[in-house]
Amino acid sequence: MRHPPRSGLLLVAAAVALVGTAVAPVVTAQGATPACSVEYSVTSQWDNGFQGAVKITNNTTAVSSWSLSFDFANGQKVGQGWNAKWSQSGTTVTAANESYNGSLATGASVSAGFLASRSGTNAVPTSFKLNGTTCNADAEPSPPPTEPPAGGTAPALHVSGNKLVDADGRNRRLLGVNRSGGEFMCVQGRGIWDGPVDDAALRAIADWKANTVRIPLNEECWLGLSGIKPEYAGANYIAAVKDLVTRAEAHGLTPILDLHWTYGQYTGNSAGCSDVHATCQKPMPDMQYTPSFWSSVASTFKADPAVVFDLFNEPYPDRATSTTTQAWQCWKDGGTCPGIGYQVAGMQDLVDAVRSTGAKNVVMAGGLAYSNDLGEWLTYRPADPTGNLVAAYHVYNFNTCANESCWNSTLAPVAAQVPLMAGEIGENTCSHSFVDRVMKWFDDRGLSYLGWTWNTWDCSSGPSLISNYDGTPTSYGTGLRDHLRALNP
Repeated sequence: MRHPPRSGLLLVAAAVALVGTAVAPVVTAQGATPACSVEYSVTSQWDNGFQGAVKITNNTTAVSSWSLSFDFANGQKVGQGWNAKWSQSGTTVTAANESYNGSLATGASVSAGFLASRSGTNAVPTSFKLNGTTCNADAEPSPPPTEPPAGGTAPALHVSGNKLVDADGRNRRLLGVNRSGGEFMCVQGRGIWDGPVDDAALRAIADWKANTVRIPLNEECWLGLSGIKPEYAGANYIAAVKDLVTRAEAHGLTPILDLHWTYGQYTGNSAGCSDVHATCQKPMPDMQYTPSFWSSVASTFKADPAVVFDLFNEPYPDRATSTTTQAWQCWKDGGTCPGIGYQVAGMQDLVDAVRSTGAKNVVMAGGLAYSNDLGEWLTYRPADPTGNLVAAYHVYNFNTCANESCWNSTLAPVAAQVPLMAGEIGENTCSHSFVDRVMKWFDDRGLSYLGWTWNTWDCSSGPSLISNYDGTPTSYGTGLRDHLRALNP
């Protein structure tokens, strides 16, 4: 949904505790300020890899360029990173500034992150040098994070033909709601979630007989990029997402992790904002950060086949390009796309980023026109070696493809070959006559759909399913609630 960046402004964010972080703290010797200080953290960790971050502070004369070096003790290997040029020779890792962040004034800080492989122990480096000068006198490392316990009742999923099935081969329709907040609260500096996501709140979703919750995310917050408040970024953000996934699964809800807002400046046709940062819906994901985001997310959840990945919320390269063919080519292959000023990561790049980690989780890819156009989806669909690819579709009463004739001509051929899921359905009428039609068409074909959104906003502008997080529906939400309960009495 193309909601405004400040949606939900009057709501108070749930407090999120700092958990699962391994940090090399800054310690000064005998009251002296070190020439430089480095905070190193393991923001996420899995069986054969981890995500790390560094925050560098310059306490001496301003510099126009910088290079940080440190050594790994347990054979760790840096694979890719962001906000620095990362390299490794033997055990020594070097992070050199990018062209846009080389200047570091006295007292100024810069943050960067990386993905790395590991085997066994993952000790925190004990010594850091900035431009050859030793930082952090007497820094002491703390242990890396432990993984949350496995469990929950949401089923493992995979694709079989044009159906989603569980581990026993039984068909599984994903029917439920979106839970907005994780895409905008953090980047606005107001929290991580918009409203409660505790057990009571998730139980209320399950009480509607929903079996799925889609969770929009922000790539800058997950990666802990500069400009995001640290309490809402990096390790804190990842820990909050992990916790919500665990809780959702415990209530039998399939969690769909959706990349909603991304980096990259776009000021062309239908631009949602002029900001380079992830503060609105961009026409396509960016090559600078999005593959790293999906490598990290996939590595974090690849041991949990109940988690589904929605690669990019609502692509709209067709608003920037001159032809539909150019738009679909941009959608699949990325690169330099007409009308888009940043390097684009195509859907194939993102599938490759997920699969390169060994993750076999089900992956969703939405089409053009804010995921409302699947007309050429089969022609341009990305290759997936696991075969676990789902076509994603969004539909509202104000969209172009919003009637049975269009669904029959463009959606039915796709649904005949691959699983088709309406990741967002809704209407801005505070009623449910339109979504009733959508649900009937999808029900008749055994397809999946999720209502937008489980947030207490104005149903005419949200649109919002609820007026209270105890599950009290709006007049619009009543349609979805009663329908889900009728399907599963």
